[in-house]
Amino acid sequence: MLALFAGQGRLPDILASNLAARGEHVLRFSVGGDENPVTLNTIGSVLADLREKGCDRICLAGSIDRRSLSLDAPDEKTIALLPSLMTALGAPDGSALEKMHGLFEAQGFTVVGAHELCPHLLPGTGVLTQVQPEDLQTQDVARGLKVLETIGPADIGQGCVVENGQVLAVEALPGTDFMLASVARFRGDTPAGGVFVKAAKPGQDLRSDMPVIGPETAEAVISAGLAGIAILAGQVMVIDREQVLDRLNAAKRFLWVCP
Repeated sequence: MLALFAGQGRLPDILASNLAARGEHVLRFSVGGDENPVTLNTIGSVLADLREKGCDRICLAGSIDRRSLSLDAPDEKTIALLPSLMTALGAPDGSALEKMHGLFEAQGFTVVGAHELCPHLLPGTGVLTQVQPEDLQTQDVARGLKVLETIGPADIGQGCVVENGQVLAVEALPGTDFMLASVARFRGDTPAGGVFVKAAKPGQDLRSDMPVIGPETAEAVISAGLAGIAILAGQVMVIDREQVLDRLNAAKRFLWVCP
């Protein structure tokens, strides 16, 4: 039995639908939502209840606004977990998730990634769109991947925008949408150029923080006037892939899955 702790976005719905189609028994909880909510204040009781029901796996999927997480009134079974929870809350995003994984594993659960449950979300290498990146854009992609390799160990972000070798923006806590909207304001009405590059941080635990792009990402890239998207193979999931490709093709933008 699998417990799905669902944040925001389409990914949890896609996972739940695919698992149901395979006949898997899934218990779904909402993190930061109203439907069957799980909070840090009650996580100890939730985990104890899952063990009693025979659940042995946990998957965390979807974005979570850390500002909505609090430990202001932990219940009795959560109090014993307070040291681990407080340490996780005080850590950067990547480290915080690793510490939460450790907490779940110490409670007897196996943490599984969305990409392990739905491997079709990871596209193979190559340019998936009709438009191919030009030489300058290929150089910008290489520059972007180098930037991500450099900032990754500092646990800053998983994406950046590069144009003509210059770094226009890097992703931080506000996320991809905020970064691309900022680039759109900065670039204004200039001709299409530059690339959005996304990859996991070096050494990142991909089980609950694997980067994701989808149709909204494609629209944001188009609105920012960028020439395309480059993602690193095996490190970035693409949800609603047909919609992503349709939108990029219509706007003559590229999606390149880099080896």
